[in-house]
Amino acid sequence: MKSLPDLAGIPVDRLRGVGPKHAEALRETGIATILDLVTFYPRRYIDRSNQSPIADLVEGQPAMVLARVRKTTSRRTRQGRTMVESELFDGSSYLRVSFFNQPWRGRQLQEGSEVTVFGKVERFRGRLQMTNPVVDLVGDRTGRIVAVYPQSEKAGLMTWQLAGWVTEALRRVQPGFDDPLPARWRDELDLVSRDWALRQIHEPDSMATAAKARTRLAFDELLRLQVVLVMRKRAMEREAKGLRHRVGGELVARFEERLPFDMTAAQKRAVDEITTDMAGPHPMHRLLQGDVGAGKTVVAVMALLTAVQGGHQGALMAPTEVLAEQHHAGVSQLLAALTVPSEDTLFAERPLEVALLTNRTTAAERNRLHQRLADGSVDILIGTHALLTESVAFRSLGCVVIDEQHRFGVEQRAALRDKGAGDAVPDVLVMTATPIPRTAAMTVYGDLDTTILDELPPGRTPIRTHWARGPLEEASAWDMVRSEVAAGHQAYVVCPLIDESEKIQAKSATEEFARLGGPGGELENLRLGLLHGQMTAADKDAVMTEFRRRELDVLVSTTVIEVGVDVPNATVMVIEDADRFGIAQLHQLRGRVGRGAAVSYCYLLGEGLGPDSEERLGALERSTDGFELAEVDLELRGEGTILGTRQKGATDLKLASLRRDKELVAVARRVAFALVDDHPGLEGLPGLAAEIEMLLEEEDRAYLFKS
Repeated sequence: MKSLPDLAGIPVDRLRGVGPKHAEALRETGIATILDLVTFYPRRYIDRSNQSPIADLVEGQPAMVLARVRKTTSRRTRQGRTMVESELFDGSSYLRVSFFNQPWRGRQLQEGSEVTVFGKVERFRGRLQMTNPVVDLVGDRTGRIVAVYPQSEKAGLMTWQLAGWVTEALRRVQPGFDDPLPARWRDELDLVSRDWALRQIHEPDSMATAAKARTRLAFDELLRLQVVLVMRKRAMEREAKGLRHRVGGELVARFEERLPFDMTAAQKRAVDEITTDMAGPHPMHRLLQGDVGAGKTVVAVMALLTAVQGGHQGALMAPTEVLAEQHHAGVSQLLAALTVPSEDTLFAERPLEVALLTNRTTAAERNRLHQRLADGSVDILIGTHALLTESVAFRSLGCVVIDEQHRFGVEQRAALRDKGAGDAVPDVLVMTATPIPRTAAMTVYGDLDTTILDELPPGRTPIRTHWARGPLEEASAWDMVRSEVAAGHQAYVVCPLIDESEKIQAKSATEEFARLGGPGGELENLRLGLLHGQMTAADKDAVMTEFRRRELDVLVSTTVIEVGVDVPNATVMVIEDADRFGIAQLHQLRGRVGRGAAVSYCYLLGEGLGPDSEERLGALERSTDGFELAEVDLELRGEGTILGTRQKGATDLKLASLRRDKELVAVARRVAFALVDDHPGLEGLPGLAAEIEMLLEEEDRAYLFKS
């Protein structure tokens, strides 16, 4: 039986009919080996049982027609547009198909070729026609179900050519494809064999068999991905030496007593899960998910203090200087009155020290900080990527918190974790305020345990969101800004650009700052401030300080305020050109208001919207639940954007979809745990082990299979 690694070693030009020219065209499409070819799956199928004779077509109804091209002509219209027309005949009648501004159709629809067209039937001057239908060249292929492959006009590859090579490859894979999944699991999950699936996905007997084949092959993709993640998790638990932290100590208790509010049940549950991990022998590796304002920072501080009370240090890394500085200010304030034991003072204790390290830290300050980190007099270090430099060395790093984890790579997470003292690995807590769907969390962060904060602190008032669909509604948005300022509150105006752009029709922050506050502007006579990423650090600090002190009424800003900015007195936000932002970013921006007890408002301004933009803004208007919005985002954008942040070593998902296959993701994860726990190192599962090794980078391969 042939395995996938076997096929990966056979170049595609070994097939009959694949010469140097076709081999190069296939390589341009991403097909270099027989494995690439047999996993180049059809994008759809033509069910010939559903095709309609031209004579039976009904005006106004969509239909699929299989016919031969009798003739094709190309001409220019009076408006200067290219128009290609073809006459199709299927033995029953004629159909005209027309294409506007697609001159290449003249080359595609050559006389005598057999094509399938799908589109809405129209009648023009008494004749049936379709305008700009979907076209597939199927050649002389037979069978009730015809697979249609992604075609490449640039590479010069047609679906019928790809189908022919796939058929040839399948014929020559004898006696068949190896199945790495134990029969027990195939039976329990009612999955077909790998061999049957690979043959039916390309040459199905029916649409039902194609669906069964897809389910099996999608499961295989998800299982390989989950096995890698579960192996990494188990290897960490098995081999990494952790620090057994003392939980429930005096320092943490004093911190909780001094909080000016009671923690929510969700926060208490999160702290229990985290401290249980920290008390164990293995290093914690946990993801903390929480919606905007759910109180992740307090939970993270409890984790850092658990390390500090045992004589260790903590580190918190944020993706931007603005967020790092905000964290430093907030955490310093939370811990202001706390002390830790010290042998160097008369009273045997000293104030707990929280330090900040960013690229703005001067060389002299940096040198002093390095010394204080090394001797242990800095308890918690907060910073940006600057924490990863070799010169940053802790006396005993016990806990690492990484905020907005999706902005960092796996290597950066590992680099900070590797700063532990000796061979002990510090506990790692990664946080995200950008909720992601459950299936995506299992896929992107599958090597982490997950804690979810699904409750907002009491006193937080839901934000009332309005999508301003026209001039009158936009005017009411500016009315609300003036009204809230008159009531003693403050506002944000967010723009997508810094400076005006000739290429992009979107409002810029500098342009709007001048217009809104100028003569006749909507916010004339209000005190406006401007904030964007290209300002100097000192200027940014000065503007934010003025805003926090209520010396400014309105802050006109770019997305630099997306995370970390906390001004409870700000109660209204206007987001201009809102259709230019994604759901997650809009939800994060909206979270800058509603941080106090007063009712808050968010206005989304946007014109010239497409269907996706309307769906996005409509979802934000309906809901303030980040987890619900994450599901909408996944449906709209697909998983490509989410999987772009996944762990290295994970295979591309060619068939599996985090949207369509939510249940399959969970099943694959359950099976992965069972397989890895029953077969550490995948001993006894040589087929699966070989596939996993083939997909891994060298570093991961050595780490996961060294035992």
